[in-house]
This record gives sequence, C-alpha cells and structure tokens, in this order.
Amino acid sequence: MNNLLQTSKKKLFFILGPCVLESRDTALHIAHSLAEMARSLGVTIIFKSSFDKANRSSLDGFRGPGLQQGLDWLQEIKDITGLPLITDIHLPHQASKVAGVADVIQIPALLCRQTDLILAAAETGVIVNIKKGQFMAPWDMARVLDKTGCKDRIWITERGTTFGYNNLVVDFKAIPIMSGLGCPVVLDATHSVQLPGGLGTCSGGQREFVPALARAGVAAGAAGIFMEVHPDPDRALCDGPNSWPLDRTFSLLQNLLRIRKAMHEE
Repeated sequence: MNNLLQTSKKKLFFILGPCVLESRDTALHIAHSLAEMARSLGVTIIFKSSFDKANRSSLDGFRGPGLQQGLDWLQEIKDITGLPLITDIHLPHQASKVAGVADVIQIPALLCRQTDLILAAAETGVIVNIKKGQFMAPWDMARVLDKTGCKDRIWITERGTTFGYNNLVVDFKAIPIMSGLGCPVVLDATHSVQLPGGLGTCSGGQREFVPALARAGVAAGAAGIFMEVHPDPDRALCDGPNSWPLDRTFSLLQNLLRIRKAMHEE
C-alpha cells in the first residue's frame, strides 16, 4: 500500500482492466498484457475489474461471477502477474473480504454518499478510491472526505457530470479543485464518454473520445488515468461501447507519459 500511495503522489499511474470479470481466462489474458506494458514502460498499472455489477438499470445486464469466485480469480491474477488490484464494493459487509485481496477498494460513483459503505471501506486500512457522483460538485467531495477520517489514503476519481439525459460532460476544473482537497485525483477517461441508458436497456458510449479526455486529464494535473480496456470491446459483456481496445492501449499510455514528462519539463 505504501508504494502505491507514494506513486500516486509522484508519478502518473494507471487503473486499467475490463469492466467486469467475464471469465477467468479473459481476465488473465488482459492482466498478462497489462503486466507486460507496466514492465516495458516502467509504470504502475493497477488491474481493475468488478466481481459484481450491482448498479445496473436493467435486470438483463451481466453482473459477473459474484463475490467469492470473483475474489478467487482476482487473487490468482495478482499472484501470477504481480499487478496490484482494485475492485468495487456495493455493500458494507463486502469491505473486509475485498480488503484481503485488493490493494484498493473502489466506491462506485452512484454510491459516493453512502455513509456506511464509505466507513466500512475506510476502516479496512487499504486505499479507498471514491468516484465522484455524476450529481456531485467537485467541492462537495470535501464532505465525503470528512467522513472517512483517513484522507491520507483516499483517492478521488472524476468520471463526468450529468449533462441532460443520457449524456455526461467533464469539467476539467474539477481536477485541480479536488486536488486542492489534499488527495490524488484520477480521471476516468472511459466512463466519462459513457452515454448512461443511451441504448435503452444498457448504456452506450463514444470510445473515440477516450484519448482526448485522457490527454486532457493528464494536462489538467490528474495523478492517475482510469480506463476500462478489453480485447474486443464490441463483444464485451459490460460497458463495451465506452471501453478502449487492449491492442491500442500501449501507444496511448506512451502518449500520456510524454504529456506528463513535458509538463514537468516546463
């Protein structure tokens, strides 16, 4: 945990992986690719995937393998690839179990005001990444931080703000504003191009804008970039329209690192 905390304050890091654990083999394939990118680029990549997508509008949405099998798969991924892990929780009782495997617990944006959930995550002692709700002003995240009592191990993620129906927009002022609260801020470049409910029974997305938002996030001072990546986004079982292709991820990371380097050379 200490290494991740130090990295998040000094170097650009990445949170990458499939939206949901579709299968053990698919998750391992993605994780192996990401581990190789991390070694080649000399950067920290945190593998992200969900064991349960409980915050879907439709009952038809794919939810994942569930808590126990999902944690078993994540532990195997961690053991084999050496990548640190982040996954999200939806209920307070999940926090302690997830903390036994994950290096970072994530609070979904729609649940960022759920006091019991945030307290349970904070009490585990691991890093907590709280995604700013689409309905929250950046300065209002100060009240969320006050709940945790452990601001030194909290990250905040910007993932877009509701902009009318079925659309999101990123106000990049939110990155320096929330950084001013004393926590590393992550820009979620893939959920920010999501079109919530845009396909009727599921969300749509505009993945062609992911690179632009990621580059702008780095330029605005984000400590980390979050992207859901998949070998075949059009066939992904969750969030495919806003997921970035795995085979195009390495070149995008190179581009983002060049931007970060140029900023520090000014």
